[in-house]
This record gives sequence, C-alpha cells and structure tokens, in this order.
Amino acid sequence: MSEGTMQRRAQRDDQRARRTMRAGGLNRLLAAAAAVPVMLIAAGCSSGSDSGSGSGDESGAAQKSGGASASTSPSAEPTVQAAAYGALPEACGVLSKKTLTALVPKAPAKGKEGASSDTAARASCSWSSLDNNGVKGSQFRWLNVSLVRFETDAASSGEQQAQEYYAKQVQDVAATAGAKNPKSQAVAGTGDQATTVRYDLKKSEGAFKQQTVVSRVENVVVTVDYNGAGLAGDKTPDAAALVKSAELAAKEAVASVEAANGEGAGDGSSSPTPSKPSSTAPSKSPSKSPSASASASAAKKS
Repeated sequence: MSEGTMQRRAQRDDQRARRTMRAGGLNRLLAAAAAVPVMLIAAGCSSGSDSGSGSGDESGAAQKSGGASASTSPSAEPTVQAAAYGALPEACGVLSKKTLTALVPKAPAKGKEGASSDTAARASCSWSSLDNNGVKGSQFRWLNVSLVRFETDAASSGEQQAQEYYAKQVQDVAATAGAKNPKSQAVAGTGDQATTVRYDLKKSEGAFKQQTVVSRVENVVVTVDYNGAGLAGDKTPDAAALVKSAELAAKEAVASVEAANGEGAGDGSSSPTPSKPSSTAPSKSPSKSPSASASASAAKKS
C-alpha cells in the first residue's frame, strides 16, 4: 500500500471518528432537552394536584362550618297570644240599679253571689223577683249573670278557649231538655260576638219564657239568663220584651268586664271592682248550661 493511500485512509478514519463524536454529543443534548418538558409537566401536575387538594379542603371546611352554623342556629318557635283580660268585675255589681229595677223589680237590692273557688276566673250572681197581684196571680222573673275568664296556656290562647266555650254554651242552651220552639239570633254591639237563644218551657207552675244571651269579649264569656212566667192565673209575659231586656243586660255586663280591665267605662256600675287576679285558668270543659239551672231555680222560687 502506497504512503498516499495510507494517509487518505487515516484522514477518512479521523473524519469518521469526529462525526461519531458529534453525533453522540447531539444525541445527548436532544435527550436532555426532551427530559426538561417531561420534568416541567410532572412538576406542573404535582403543583396543580396540591393546589386543587387545598382548595377542596378549604371548600369542604367552609361547607362543614356553614352546616354546623345552620344546624346550631335556634329556630323561631311560635308563641301563643297572651290573654287580653286578667280580671273580672264583681258579678253582683255588673248591672246598674236602674237595670235591676226594670228586670227584677221585687228582687233584693243585693244579688245572690254564686259559689266559686276562684272568682277571678269564674263568678256569677242571680236575682229573683215575685210580684204578687193577689187573686190576679203573680209575675215571676229570674235573672242570672255568669262570667268565665280563660288564661292562655301552652296549647292555646285564652281567646281561643273562650271562643270554644262560647260556641259550646250556645249549643248547650239550644239543646236544653224540655225546650220548645228554640230560636237563635245573633246580637250586634255586644262584645266580639253574641247570640240570643230563646225558647218556651212548660212546667207545672206555668209557662216560662226563657232568654239566654251568650256573649264573648276577648278571653271572657258572659252569659245572661232571664226568664219570666205568669203564675197563678196571671198572663204569660211577652217574649219579645223579655229578649230585649236580656240583651240590654248582656251589653251592660260586657261593658263592666271591659271597664274592669281598663277599657271604656262600664254602664253596670260607676267603678266596677275587679276580682283578685287568678293564678289558675278555668277548666276548658264548659259547665252545665246556665239555662237549666235558671229553670230549676225558677221552679223552686215560684
């Protein structure tokens, strides 16, 4: 092999070695460059994951905090309306002397007070009159005023209880045993609501005309019983006149209840004296209809 040939071969080998070295270096650079985005992407994913996790934790904590706040906040509980009236007037003082003279002219000046364990919750008074006309017979009149006041309790207001009692009283009066031709009519201008129930009652002493006015003012129910009869041959009184008298008495009694609680001026007396405040509410169950006791008393007095 000639010297020239050997030199050219050596040059080619040297060039080939250089190209190989350059190619290896380039490959290493490309590999390094390719690794950088992978590392950046991995770092970005790791950072996003951590950020999202933190946000979720904060959101969850906020939700939990909000839920706890909502569950612990007190809910508004409905309150029962307090009773409007806290006192009753003295039952025997709810009607004026003028009214008593017109309705029961022969009755004693002082009425008969009914028995009650709590006069601030229940009270009543009655008057009995017998006008004897000798051989012409006699005119009998009996008047009773009862007052019932209801206190508010946890279940219902005093006014609601009074409304229920009022409705029951009207029903009981209309259903009185032996009542003939019962008639009911609303009465205007007497408390918050009022009803007159009238009927005839035949007894051995004579024919009785019964009028009962049931009225309610706030949490108090006022019941006025008024009956009349012509005895021993005297004529039977006019029912319409008796109804008018009973309704006037009811209005006067209601005005006395209002005056005893500081509203208006009662017509029954110049200064009605309220009963002592009640510490207990009356029973929700209404007592026996006053009209029944009215008829029984009328029979005894005749």
